[in-house]
Amino acid sequence: MSSLNEKLAAALSSREKRHIRRRLPVSTSAVHPSTDFTSNDYLSLATSLTLRAAFQSALSAAPQILGSGGSRLLVPTPLHAALENRLEIFFGAEKALLFNSGFDANVAFFSAIPQPGDVVLYDEHIHASVHDGMATSRIDPSSRIKFPHNSVAALKRSLRKLLHEQDDLRDGKASAFVAVESLYSMDGTFAPLHEIVQCVEEMLPRGNGYVIVDEAHATGIYGPQGRGMVAALGLEGRVLARLHTFGKALAGSGAAILTTELIRDYLLNYARPLIYTTALTYANVIGVGCAFDTLENGSAEVIYQDISWIF
Repeated sequence: MSSLNEKLAAALSSREKRHIRRRLPVSTSAVHPSTDFTSNDYLSLATSLTLRAAFQSALSAAPQILGSGGSRLLVPTPLHAALENRLEIFFGAEKALLFNSGFDANVAFFSAIPQPGDVVLYDEHIHASVHDGMATSRIDPSSRIKFPHNSVAALKRSLRKLLHEQDDLRDGKASAFVAVESLYSMDGTFAPLHEIVQCVEEMLPRGNGYVIVDEAHATGIYGPQGRGMVAALGLEGRVLARLHTFGKALAGSGAAILTTELIRDYLLNYARPLIYTTALTYANVIGVGCAFDTLENGSAEVIYQDISWIF
């Protein structure tokens, strides 16, 4: 066995001994269980015959469904632009920008937007994609600061310490980004969003504090017509960016960042996960549009009411 193979095998063996080795799940039955507690298909839209029929009808009527032609920066994609415009209206956002996944979106944002001298404070349970984004950003590793899960008091202490130590942050010349999820799927806990936003606004009165909310597991479930917890709490104008994904409750794939026009323009120029990849296929975009139809026409709300006792 080569040196490389020995090292890889040893790492896997170590994981095996610690009972943390990952494997792909194998289906033991061709029949879907009546109750599914293992997937992210919260509204069962992935098996909805109504959504399936709507999707097939939309595909039949669409002039183009296969591929997308390349990167959004190279090929005009009017269907993608139309979906972004729809999302802006639906979510009450200044601008929306599509990504191939929520992972790509988080990596894009946190690798590109924080500038040298800025700091990122993040909940200890934040998604791995945020960590990957920060790791490829231009901020110093010491400026990536973890705070205990959902602890506003700890966040405030960290901000107070930073303000005491960093003149640029105190003077508004540097920025502080706070990264949280509205709903943490592994724990089933909600972030105290209102308190977090209020803390950031009070501690950074010069307006150089920014909250970024990952709504991946709240999209389609919480808030008016599934708009998420930021909308449920009326905080749309007080957070810098929201991430909504389409691969969980909405039975599709892809994601969108809702943010300002300036942030969107900057991402178009500096976000490598957006620039150097092929865009979502037309079929993906059509499917997402059909899923949002279920949110807007109220049919998803009916499904949610049927299962709300679980949540």
